[in-house]
Amino acid sequence: MTAAEQAAARKPAAKTARTPSDRTTGRRSQPPRPVKTVHRPRGGVIAALDIGTTKICCFIARAQGERPQVIGIGHQVSRGVRNGVIVDLDAASRSVAAAVHAAEEMAGETIQQVVANLSGGFGASRIIRTEIGVAGREIGEAELQRVLEQGYQLREPGDRQIIHSVPVGFAIDDSRGIRDPRGMFGERLGVNMNVVAARAAGVRNHSAAIGRSHLEVEALVVSPYAAGLACLVEDEIGLGVTVIDMGGGTTTIGVFFDGNLIFADSVPVGGCHVTNDIARGLSTPIAHAERMKTLFGTTISASTDEREMIAVPQVGEEEDGHVNHVPKSLLVGIIAPRIEETFELVRDRLEASGFDKMAGRRVVLTGGAAQLNGVREFAGLILDKQVRLGRPLRVAGLAEATAGPAFSTAAGLLHFALSERAEPPRFRSASGAATGLMGRLGHWLKENI
Repeated sequence: MTAAEQAAARKPAAKTARTPSDRTTGRRSQPPRPVKTVHRPRGGVIAALDIGTTKICCFIARAQGERPQVIGIGHQVSRGVRNGVIVDLDAASRSVAAAVHAAEEMAGETIQQVVANLSGGFGASRIIRTEIGVAGREIGEAELQRVLEQGYQLREPGDRQIIHSVPVGFAIDDSRGIRDPRGMFGERLGVNMNVVAARAAGVRNHSAAIGRSHLEVEALVVSPYAAGLACLVEDEIGLGVTVIDMGGGTTTIGVFFDGNLIFADSVPVGGCHVTNDIARGLSTPIAHAERMKTLFGTTISASTDEREMIAVPQVGEEEDGHVNHVPKSLLVGIIAPRIEETFELVRDRLEASGFDKMAGRRVVLTGGAAQLNGVREFAGLILDKQVRLGRPLRVAGLAEATAGPAFSTAAGLLHFALSERAEPPRFRSASGAATGLMGRLGHWLKENI
């Protein structure tokens, strides 16, 4: 199929019935092929696809050193996704196709591969140590390659699939925290790997939704990792920082220290839960609840809240024009407990991980739900940390409407693609070997040693 034909296939068809056979035949039913990490020539085209609970966004950019130039943007209301997990493959596929097509039309380019995010379905990451014997010899490139290869070949039990295996430090015998073991001597060489894994079925559904748009998944990246790449400055990544990406259906957590992602986790609570609480508490339609949250929502009460009245249309009575008028204090009383619960869950996950202290007192909030008035102050109070709002950095070509916290993950995916850290999804080859290992190893050595 030519590039033009693939672009035409992604164009949403108007009022065309889709039969069951359309969903299960041809290329649509095949998983994307693994793609090896390659060098990005200056001016080359890269693409990022952010699949979220409330929106699906596609960025197409040209590689311009460390500052990608965005040339195409497409975003659609997300369908078929709940808490970051695809629950309706057909609906999600149509939303992906519409977003990609809009970005291609704006960019005047046809893309073949995307770096995509995973915003739900993954649990707390864990540090795993692998070790090899070196018999007292000098440690060189061969030994370094061997221990890293052993780390990359780790398997998760049950139905878990590894998304990231990030080397976070070496050890020689009983000496830990070694950044570059080459030239040193010892009996045993070990490496600590931060392993992020997700349910294999969810990963395959994610890839299948993208594959139906005739796209290959170049890499899957968990959302807090991508958001950190977009929003953090170098000193934060080195000294320690926690990124909290507040999406529509999930709130994801990433802890960065000494230049690496050392912990990732997610909690299944996001901005949609606040909207649903408002809709239930005030008996108003979801659309009006979202509007009230955007226009009047806050977590901080004021003395005038009792006197300020808000018009609340009632469910099933919109056509009759019947509305209730409630004080703003009632709306604040619905929003604040849910936001408080979210940050308490985040605090508990960080404390349970043991990385809370290592992350220091710095927190960067990002994601669409982080824009709610008063969230930053609430986070600082509950987490007892210094909090700032994170927006995409080092990305050119973003309009004001797409340069806010809600688009941090999409921008971070572009940075991930440019950094050549892309880890292809671990679909097995015929021999059972993971693809792209040497590319990842070479890049890690270049970036960290």
